[in-house]
Amino acid sequence: MTGDKVITADKLTKRYGDFVAVDHISFEVHKGEIFGFLGANGAGKTTAMRMLCGLSLPTSGKATVAGFDVYRENEKIKQNIGYMSQKFSLYEDLTVKENMRFYGGIYGMSDAFIKNKTASILDQLHLQKEGNKLVKALPLGWKQKLAFSVAIFHEPGIVFLDEPTGGVDPVTRREFWNMIYQASESGITIFVTTHYMDEAEYCNRVSIMVDGKIEALDSPAQLKKIYEAGSMEDVFLQLARKAVRAAD
Repeated sequence: MTGDKVITADKLTKRYGDFVAVDHISFEVHKGEIFGFLGANGAGKTTAMRMLCGLSLPTSGKATVAGFDVYRENEKIKQNIGYMSQKFSLYEDLTVKENMRFYGGIYGMSDAFIKNKTASILDQLHLQKEGNKLVKALPLGWKQKLAFSVAIFHEPGIVFLDEPTGGVDPVTRREFWNMIYQASESGITIFVTTHYMDEAEYCNRVSIMVDGKIEALDSPAQLKKIYEAGSMEDVFLQLARKAVRAAD
């Protein structure tokens, strides 16, 4: 994979007392890449993502995100990334437009930028007639697509997606991934966790964590070749069976 490195991790580690949640992981993610970050519950992927998002300080090791150090510049990291959690990340009692205005304001966007960007997103999502509706009135699939659009509202270089398609139907998941492809083609780097192994096939590269360590990292095609597997689910199961510690 060529291109600028926008995420680097070198022996990144997080300990809680004697428990090593993330154990000396090293990897790089490149500009515009769709990078899948997989692991069973308890593997350490959420803890690793929290460190990369500037939400939790590592115990040891090095890492940079968007050129900023995770120890000294975690506030700058937060300003320069997008984030969408597996728990729905918009305000249900605000309208669609109010959510966009709120998030644009948080990131210091001008009124003119917010107005133009809001119109562009509503047009893209075919939500022009729903702009003044409360978010809680929208179907789940629309909420998820809207949440992704809001996560990249301020045009960050990197967006972290934590199981973004949980609970939505297969058609909506496919539509969501079309939005991910478009964002990637525009130069946004996508760092995504998912429990859907068919979605792992859509990534440029995939890492799989087991017991706090990265056990495999390559393209889906290469991983299937290495593990003589017919699908990414087969690859994942082969590695997950090695896990010693219990899921959380």
